[in-house]
This record gives sequence, C-alpha cells and structure tokens, in this order.
Amino acid sequence: WVAAGIGLVIGFYDGFFGPGTGSFLVFAYVRWLGYDFLHASAAAKFINLFTNMAALVLFTWTGHVWWHLALPLAMANVAGSLLGTRMALQHGTRFVRWLFIGVVAALALKTSWDAWRILQTNSAF
Repeated sequence: WVAAGIGLVIGFYDGFFGPGTGSFLVFAYVRWLGYDFLHASAAAKFINLFTNMAALVLFTWTGHVWWHLALPLAMANVAGSLLGTRMALQHGTRFVRWLFIGVVAALALKTSWDAWRILQTNSAF
C-alpha cells in the first residue's frame, strides 16, 4: 500500500509538473520503502523511463514532438545514463548518495537565485 501511495502521489506530480520526479522517487524509496541510495536510484530510473515513454507515445500520437530537438537530447540522455551507471557501479552507494545530494543542492540554489532575481526585477516597478 505504501508503494501504491508513492506511485499515486508522484505519478500525479510527474504528469502535472514533471521535473524532479526521479529525486522524489529516490527520497520516497529510501525513506518509506527502506531502499539504499543505489537501489533507489536504479528503481527511480526504471520508473522514469516508463513514464517518459508513456508521455512520448501520447505527444507523438498528438503530433507535439519536436524531433529535431528530441533526438539529440535523447542521445545525450542515453550517454549520460551509461556514464552514470558505470560510475555508480564502480564507486557504490556512498558515491551515489553524495552526488545526489550535491546535484539537489545545486538545483535548489539555482532555483533560489532565479526566484531572487525575479523578485528584484519586479520590485523595481
């Protein structure tokens, strides 16, 4: 039931917003399902693959895919996934945990910086 609840909540988020879904899955798997970071990351990648495939089928069916952008991005995604998998298997769970925390922290800082800049720009009026 816990896994079904995670799937329901994160599935709604993924369908409505999208970005960060993998990170939320990793957090949920570690916190509520007892996975270690390495296995949680692998499971999150697997689920993200299928949710992205479902979105691709829908958007292709409705004619909303920009193939000239999608194909190079897909190739870069595959290359990054292969490199990340090799590094995770070579360095283990501790490496994955610290890299994950570093990336999430960098994204949080960037988002905060962007929000601060928007507030500064809007406060000038």
